[in-house]
Amino acid sequence: MHSVEIRREIVERVVARRGKLHLFDSLDPKKTALLVIDMQNAFVAPGAPVEVPAAREIVPAINRLAAGLRKRGVPVIWVLHENRPGGSDWEGFFGAFVSDRPKAAAALTAGNELQKLWPKLETAPQDLRVAKNRYSAFIKNDFEGKLKERGIDTLLIAGTKTNVCCECTARDAMMLDYKVVMLSDCTAALSDEEHLATLENMIQQFGDVMTADEALALLT
Repeated sequence: MHSVEIRREIVERVVARRGKLHLFDSLDPKKTALLVIDMQNAFVAPGAPVEVPAAREIVPAINRLAAGLRKRGVPVIWVLHENRPGGSDWEGFFGAFVSDRPKAAAALTAGNELQKLWPKLETAPQDLRVAKNRYSAFIKNDFEGKLKERGIDTLLIAGTKTNVCCECTARDAMMLDYKVVMLSDCTAALSDEEHLATLENMIQQFGDVMTADEALALLT
């Protein structure tokens, strides 16, 4: 798990703007959902093609949070990256930002063992699963429709990478008028610096940043 704290100057800047650090004083469990993004074997397993080692460290926190949210009636949504064989449906990614395209594209193809959820994550029958094939969960699918059907207006963001798919999803959510909370101890990046950069972006411009326990405490 990343051992970082939002810098004092950022905290002071946020407090000067809105009079307090945290954006939300309470969260409505009937309107809240947890998004767990890309916690798949391809990203979490040791030696996997797009491995994020720190992602393994956040699994206990995600499991504990998900269990607490289910008790409060909050839906847990597992967001899984899925692409066509060879990555032909996203050339802008696989053709430009992946060092070993064949392995990465195969690992994230539907049906591949590496495309599946990391087995140490604890799921429940009522949980939802959503496929995405862009960084953001809101792009090129009916994800927003699923949220609207359930009256969801608040999203807790967990998963990996903090600074890529988690941040892109959080940014889009805020700009679509959702309330957003980035969970600092349930997200993972390739470095402390990248993780912290996203947390500081989020709390300044896109939503709130909390630990899992802080978020649970606000769900009244």
